[in-house]
Amino acid sequence: MTNNKVWIITGCSTGFGRELASATIKAGYKVVVTARNLNAIADLVNGNTDNVLAMELDVTKPEQIEMTVKAAIDKFGRIDVLVNNAGVGYFSSIEEAAEEETRKMFEINFWGLMHMTNAVLPYMRSERSGHIINISSIGGLASFPGVGYYNGTKYAVEGISESLAKEVLPFNIHVSLIEPSNFRTDWSGRSAAKTKSAIKEYEELISPFINGDTRGKEPGDPKKAAKAIIGIVEAEEPPLRLLLGAEAYSVVVNKYTESLKNFEKWKEVSVNADFQE
Repeated sequence: MTNNKVWIITGCSTGFGRELASATIKAGYKVVVTARNLNAIADLVNGNTDNVLAMELDVTKPEQIEMTVKAAIDKFGRIDVLVNNAGVGYFSSIEEAAEEETRKMFEINFWGLMHMTNAVLPYMRSERSGHIINISSIGGLASFPGVGYYNGTKYAVEGISESLAKEVLPFNIHVSLIEPSNFRTDWSGRSAAKTKSAIKEYEELISPFINGDTRGKEPGDPKKAAKAIIGIVEAEEPPLRLLLGAEAYSVVVNKYTESLKNFEKWKEVSVNADFQE
């Protein structure tokens, strides 16, 4: 298979990013693979310099974002798909959290994503075509104890992506949010820090979330996730949101079912808050 679409994927050294980079390269797309350490992605090029470009990229560094986007345009002439995958986590109760760590997470998960998005949008608008894929999480739609600040970064991504989707649709640019549950990417051991200021009173509630070791046992298959993402890029009407994993589907559907029940229960109070003509 050959395909002329040009992809930029952030965070390709491990996890979702690496699986998606491998899958898109194998499928014949032109791909800009990125990571903070070039040595970690050198094998993805594997002599295929006509179709693959490796770039050093830390999404918190504007100069590297600018260089990456310019290099993609110089080499391939266009950008069709941006996958904002780079991200980190942080395990802590709200009260225990270190502000330095949470601010760092927002810089990567939210601001890094937005800086990448704003860097490619002028090119996509000029072509009247494009697709922005934002890797969110089930934690962007449902919250859990022990990862509240991480939830906050993903809720922010969800909210701004929904607004962006409406703004850029007239330019034939699509925005899709990917919301996985637990996938076998070693995310919790590799990309998520833990609080160093534990408070004993929270231990019983959140210890299973912070200290539970499910690495290597997660039900989600990253290769299937990569295939699903490619599928929505090629779809005529791509979804704004794509839940990935049975757990993601059940947790989110249950949450919104309960939310609808609650809205109906308090409907009278809600609607009576308006001026009465």
